[in-house]
Amino acid sequence: MRVMVIVKASAESEAGEMPKQELLAAMGNFNEELVKAGVMLAGEGLHPSAKGKRVRFSGPKRTVIDGPFAETKELIAGFWLWQVKSMEEALEWVKRCPNPMEGDSDIEIRPVFEMEDFGAEFTPELRAQEERQRAKVDELARNAR
Repeated sequence: MRVMVIVKASAESEAGEMPKQELLAAMGNFNEELVKAGVMLAGEGLHPSAKGKRVRFSGPKRTVIDGPFAETKELIAGFWLWQVKSMEEALEWVKRCPNPMEGDSDIEIRPVFEMEDFGAEFTPELRAQEERQRAKVDELARNAR
């Protein structure tokens, strides 16, 4: 099963404060463990929401909203995409993670939908389209290295 592991933002991360060297080293070591275990598929830190934009959809209308965004506790400072056997395995990995922030912090784990989760609505044609797109994304990622 794939899961997205979401590092919630803090007032400090939203203010653009960069992590100290000790945290960067600890997180690098943790990421190395994830890679060696074959768990980590991707992972990145994100700039503060002040550098971001949101697009609000209302029927055919699109409204662009510039950051920063309120409610820091609902914002994301970074993420991983992991391949694990179960939610329990993902929890065990998160419990081993260094605290990603100076003070209190939260990490959320969410399962990623797989093709079979969509049932009959995900027709063979839609499934083939999805498989072509994934193959192209994989090819682009290989060529970007």
